[in-house]
Formats: sequence, structure tokens, C-alpha cells
Amino acid sequence: MPLRKRIAVVVPAYSEEALIESTLRSIPGIVDAIYVIDDASPDETVARALSVGDPRVRITRFPENRGVGAAIAEGYRLAFSGGASVACVMAGDNQMDPADLRHLLEPILDGEADYVVGDRLSYPGAFRLMPLSRFIGNHVLSAMSRILLGLAIRDSQSGYTALSREGYERMDLGRLFPRYGYPNDLLGLARLGGLRVTNVTVRPRYGAEKSGIRLRHALIVIPMILLRARLRLMRSGSANLLPASSKSP
Repeated sequence: MPLRKRIAVVVPAYSEEALIESTLRSIPGIVDAIYVIDDASPDETVARALSVGDPRVRITRFPENRGVGAAIAEGYRLAFSGGASVACVMAGDNQMDPADLRHLLEPILDGEADYVVGDRLSYPGAFRLMPLSRFIGNHVLSAMSRILLGLAIRDSQSGYTALSREGYERMDLGRLFPRYGYPNDLLGLARLGGLRVTNVTVRPRYGAEKSGIRLRHALIVIPMILLRARLRLMRSGSANLLPASSKSP
């Protein structure tokens, strides 16, 4: 891995006092800066993050809850304005395996992609490692994303991602959906910006974390986001073209 590249990690967090410390301590030494974006947590998330004592950690706290998508957009802004070459997202609930971080970075550092999405569904034994409702629902929503966005994406709901500076500069993240469902909207913006999108297999990790995703997100919110993204592509005149920049190794 070419270490001349500056690597940042964005950690969106809301009410993660139980897991934020283990999340931050797990982030490997190849990372230069960690941006924790606290979404107005009513608990001790910020105090626990500070207690880690890692000089790489920078904490931004929203005065009011704005949503995970808004937190990630702000984290990207801070990371790239701070000089990052690549920014990865690792949720504050310790659900992303830090051992997969290098693999997620490789396509960008090798100049092969602008946006990399962690693919849990292709991991051997994912059916046993993921809650059944998540496994089935993610397959359905990923199929919808492939059809409507024209991207060869295998796990559209994955939040474990890496974005290059060049990709960030070609996306209008001011339009990003601010709450749950943002991964699908971000994929739509990546498609609209002509980013090279690829998948990297990562390990599914589920434990003590509590998901904020509800049935209405899967049945109503995400399909609406995908339809909106499709309309954007149609207006841009690129809806029927699968870009050569999209790849699925």
C-alpha cells in the first residue's frame, strides 16, 4: 500500500457510548486521521470517544440530530478539506471489521476505482452470519439498485465504503439524503458523477449493536430514493448507459 497517500476514516455516531471506544481503538495505524461526527447523541458518546486519547481523533458534534447521511457528508467534507487522499466510513457501532480496511482501500490506491463498497453478501457463509431479514432484504434492495442505477453493485446497503478525493470532487453531496437510505442515494450521485464504482468482499459483523433501520425504510424510503436517483439519471441523459467505469471484480 502506497503510504504517501493520506488516509482518513469517517465515523458517524449516534448514541454509541457502548461501542464507540472499541470502534476507535480498532482503527489501524495506516489511518492518518479519524473524524467522529456525533449526531447530537443524548448519551456519553462524545465523552467515551475523547477517553480513547487517540491524537488522530477529531470530534464534531451536531447541535441537533441531522441523520447519518448528513453526518457522513460532513465527515467527508472535513476529511478532504484536511488533506485526505481517501476517506473510508466505519460506523461507530464496531460493525465494520478493521482487518478489511486495507482491502477496501486497494482499488482506489491502485488507481482502479473512485468509490469502493464493502460487499457482505458475497462473503462465504454470509447467510449464517447475517440476520435472515437483513440477508434477504439486502439482496432485494441491491437488485433494485443494479436495475435502477445501472451499477454492478452487489451490496447496495453496505456502509463500509472508501471514496477518493477525485470522486468526492465529482459528486454533489449537498444533495445527499440525510438519513437512513443514504447509501442508495450516494450510489446514485456516484453514477451521476461518472465515478468508477467497485465491490470488495468484507466480513459481516453483527453483535451488540442496535440498528435504527425499520421496515418502512426498506419498503418505502429506499425505493423512493432509488426512483429519485433514476429520475436524475434520466434527466442527465445517462440512465440507459452502464458506464465503463463501473466494475464488479
